Amino acid sequence: MARRGGRWTARAGAALLGLGLTIGLAGCLGVPDAPRPAARAVPEGEPTVTAGNVIGAGTVKVALIVPLSGQGAAVGAALRNAAELAYDDFQKPNLQILVKDDRGTPEGAREATQAAFAEGAEMVLGPLFAANVQAAGGVARGAGKPVIAFSTDAAVAARGVYLISFLPQSEVDRIVDEASAGGRRSFAALIPETVYGNAVEAQFREAVARRGARLVGIERYPAGNPGPAVDRLRGVIAGAGAQADALFVPDTAEGLMAVAPALTKIGFSPARVRPLGLALWNDPRVLSQAAFQGGRFAAPDTAGFAGFAQRYQTRFGTMPPRTASLGYDAVSLTAALVRQYGSQRFADATLTNPAGFSGLDGTFRFLPEGVSERTLAVYEIRNNAADVVSPAPKVLAPSGI
Repeated sequence: MARRGGRWTARAGAALLGLGLTIGLAGCLGVPDAPRPAARAVPEGEPTVTAGNVIGAGTVKVALIVPLSGQGAAVGAALRNAAELAYDDFQKPNLQILVKDDRGTPEGAREATQAAFAEGAEMVLGPLFAANVQAAGGVARGAGKPVIAFSTDAAVAARGVYLISFLPQSEVDRIVDEASAGGRRSFAALIPETVYGNAVEAQFREAVARRGARLVGIERYPAGNPGPAVDRLRGVIAGAGAQADALFVPDTAEGLMAVAPALTKIGFSPARVRPLGLALWNDPRVLSQAAFQGGRFAAPDTAGFAGFAQRYQTRFGTMPPRTASLGYDAVSLTAALVRQYGSQRFADATLTNPAGFSGLDGTFRFLPEGVSERTLAVYEIRNNAADVVSPAPKVLAPSGI
């Protein structure tokens, strides 16, 4: 990063890959979710932010629809702050962001989307929750305009409704591919009986089959009660006769606090059967569990977020939630497309460029069906900490491989 004229700039924070076009990604402007320590003076002639409802003064309008009241309001405020950071880092692009509160409800999202289009918005960034994305998407499809949403539920993705979020499906593919490349050929799994678990199981089965590996055992368990399922899997994952050489456990940190002692109780050895997980494993509580030492998980590279979080804290006086970087990348991508693509800036063909885009959390691309793929790192748990053992690739592999 370089500092010019008293403000941070991004020389090459992100690139629009494949066509040799550069996108700047980095950040500053602002309506915070807490009182700001000190507001900078606004130079004469600089566009200002209007009372929390508009970011920027450009001619191209897009909407940012997030919960600023009701359920999820704290995350919504952080996404809004991140949008301001991105706008300012992009050196005030020809962009006007209409910030709308969906109140954390589908009806609020529907009303906000209708209002934004009535005011001339060409695209929607957000909403956050799956049901709200569906509501906004219905309005957007009727208007023939795209949505770039923050939900992690792949079921709400569709043509024209793109998810920029961290989807577990990409993480499953990455960890299975890495384990297989490292010689693991026999997989077992313990999966919670949740909506998240359902989505992850389907992707896991597909990934194992695609690599030509074996699925030697899989058990589901009620959230928070893995004991009986672990017992049923004992012969596959514990003891000298263990059939598996890898155990996939895609649960939350809270859920894993029950899984770890259940594994220890049956004599599970992570040195013999490698535990595998997803980005939710990157939590100090998980990293400290004996049953997961030597385990590996897939997650975005943390370097980009660390720098963003430091600047966000300096600007707004608080650390951002992990999701905030999505708001930053969404606005940075939007600004770059406005700068580079003219009237085709938000066309489906532009948004689904197979080479993808590079943001704070690595390279990502939107597929025509609305889901996204990301480059991810693989971490190994060693001595109660997570170390990168396979860095995130700089370029995405051809889709479907």
